[in-house]
Amino acid sequence: MRVRRTATALLLTAAALLGCAPLAQAQTPRATADFPTGTATAPDGRVLFADAHGQVVEPRGFNVDKYDETTEADLRSIAAHGFTLIRVAVSWNRLEPAQGHYDDAELAKLRRLLDWADQDGLLAVVDFHQDVYGPAFGGGDRGIPRWATRDDGLPFVPDPNDWFAGYFQPAVQAAFRHLYDDPDLRRWQSDFYTHLARELRGHRSLLGYDLFNEPFGPVSGDPSDPAVLAASAAQLEQGRLALMYQRLIGAIRTADQRSWLFVEPTVLVGEGVPTQLPGFTDPRPGQPRLGYAPHFYDTTVENGADWNPGDGFIEAYTAAITDYPRRNRMPLLVGEWGPPSAATPGNTELVRRQIAAMAGFASGWTMWYWCRGNGGYCAIGPDGQPATGDGPAFGPYAAVLAGLPSTESWAADRYTVAFTATGGWTELTAPPTARLTVTGSDRVQVDRRTPGRLRVRVPHGARVVVELED
Repeated sequence: MRVRRTATALLLTAAALLGCAPLAQAQTPRATADFPTGTATAPDGRVLFADAHGQVVEPRGFNVDKYDETTEADLRSIAAHGFTLIRVAVSWNRLEPAQGHYDDAELAKLRRLLDWADQDGLLAVVDFHQDVYGPAFGGGDRGIPRWATRDDGLPFVPDPNDWFAGYFQPAVQAAFRHLYDDPDLRRWQSDFYTHLARELRGHRSLLGYDLFNEPFGPVSGDPSDPAVLAASAAQLEQGRLALMYQRLIGAIRTADQRSWLFVEPTVLVGEGVPTQLPGFTDPRPGQPRLGYAPHFYDTTVENGADWNPGDGFIEAYTAAITDYPRRNRMPLLVGEWGPPSAATPGNTELVRRQIAAMAGFASGWTMWYWCRGNGGYCAIGPDGQPATGDGPAFGPYAAVLAGLPSTESWAADRYTVAFTATGGWTELTAPPTARLTVTGSDRVQVDRRTPGRLRVRVPHGARVVVELED
């Protein structure tokens, strides 16, 4: 379960169908989206995933957090709700508990999870996860192993009320500096990434890898000064972190030429600070498969407050994250988002606003996270239904779009997409009661035979608007 952040830590930190012809010679519906082999650029500038048939693929889903606690039933339920993507957090510490020694039992658990994803038609992003570096600093068994931790004997004093403040402790700052700078640590980290890529390659479900969760590094000066934090983040992204990412891209590519590789900015992007990451080179033959994977969290909400719709968070975040992926022609996958509880009025509105915003800038997303309970980020309530306030995340969307969207939006339980059709099937996730409207063509085929799935086909070249309303 995600630990709550604090403000001081982050600082900046179809039932009715209008004008539609019946489906003739109905085909068996496809349950899932194809693996995206490339990209397509929409008229609004978004870089989107595209499959081998040239159709746009928009994966959405959930983080599953711990691979050993996630069950086959969990993945089956995610797929049954219409989602196509999971993000799986893995720990270097657990998979390689001693330098050069890999835990076969842990690797088997991870492979089993991907086997289930293969069977359920899901895609999976493997997230190399860390929080406050690793277990040497109270992070449980997750993160970078103790044998790869060098703290120069400097102090570490945890704050039980502010876990994120641990990043600013001298010992943690030293550990990150050594990870970025020491040749042997760099080599061991690259070896681990290569080994894991070799172990997992071949899974149909493997979309790719998130190279480093919420990267952090040395802060030069007083971390309570927002200007100092911004300058330190820029220095990290332009220097040490950029070098790490390019090295890890190369390490994975020695074993896997197929997967997508995603880079993350620092967490300051959540406070409207644009990334200073450079572009990266993908050594795979053909079109690069590199993506951008920022997180979408509001600091005050992470600290337990109800969201204030007037705080400008959505607007500042959107402005901060759109330029980099468009300039570098990278799809944007929001790796984590969602409040600790969406039941309060402000946080209910926050979920709505985030869904609406991501329809305009994201290529896909994974919400934090899939679990059943009351609060604690759980997207499913005790009754097995979407948690209070999280309903919009389960709303209709186009998992596969047979055309480039000129506009795409979600508002007031209505999903709308306008596009020029390429003649294939557009596949929409929608409840059985969803009302479908298609304008712009009088030749529309509709297939509703798969529960939770609605397929629509219009002639090649038709300029249409498709609306789905819960």
